[in-house]
Amino acid sequence: MSTARVRRYTADQVPIGTVILRMVVGLLVLLFFVAPYVVMLVSSLKSKREILQVPPTFLPEEWHPENYLTMWSTPETPLVQNLISTIIIAVSATLLVLAVALPAAYYTARFRFPGRMVFLFLVIVTQMLQPAVLTSGLFREFQFLGISDTWFAMILINAAFNLSFAVWIMHSFFAGVPKEVDEAAQLDGAGRWTVLTRINLPLVWPGIVTAIVFTFVSCWNEFAASLVILSTAGNQPLSVALTKFVGQYATSWHYVFGVSIVAIVPVVVLFMLIEKRLVGGLTAGSVK
Repeated sequence: MSTARVRRYTADQVPIGTVILRMVVGLLVLLFFVAPYVVMLVSSLKSKREILQVPPTFLPEEWHPENYLTMWSTPETPLVQNLISTIIIAVSATLLVLAVALPAAYYTARFRFPGRMVFLFLVIVTQMLQPAVLTSGLFREFQFLGISDTWFAMILINAAFNLSFAVWIMHSFFAGVPKEVDEAAQLDGAGRWTVLTRINLPLVWPGIVTAIVFTFVSCWNEFAASLVILSTAGNQPLSVALTKFVGQYATSWHYVFGVSIVAIVPVVVLFMLIEKRLVGGLTAGSVK
């Protein structure tokens, strides 16, 4: 019996040639996507003269790691304040989206009320609108309210334009949890808030993670609305500050690449942290 199992297992094994081919293809795909970031990293360690020299060189003749120190004190823009602005806007907008989207998604998935489908349709319609299309109107509105050129204005804009996706993605996950789970918890004496936070959230954690990643990355990379709404250099995020190094007659490419690398790092760190949470959420959902 054990021999039959061993034979069946060995017969179903993937040939070593197929394994090697998959590894080679996977490595080529990895190199294809990683290559631009490697070029950015290497170029950020070159001098301004060497980046523009012809013929170009991949590795710098002289390494300049001090570029990552000097770029923080350049006259073009206050990068330290830009980084702080980006973090505050992205994190605050993401938290605001979660605070609104979680109960909205749960309620629309669990209850049938008049106008429910119309509400969901209007939510998804807002996903078709982008801040770049509405920047002039938003600018006039925020001027009237007296909150133009503030972090609060950008937090509201980023939250508003990412709320629809978060509601829809979490709505689908909440709808996938059987209602009997809620009913069983309520029979045990759990209230509606307890059912949401203690019962449903562990089961829909992958959807929450997806909403967090999408919202945070979208807020982190937002450019058009920030360029119009935020006029003070210190209030602008990194996406806008990056353009200050691109001039009409000269461009500090070594700083452009350096700031780009710095802007990528928090997103990469978020994905590294979220990956573990995502696996944990999937496991918790399967057990419950």
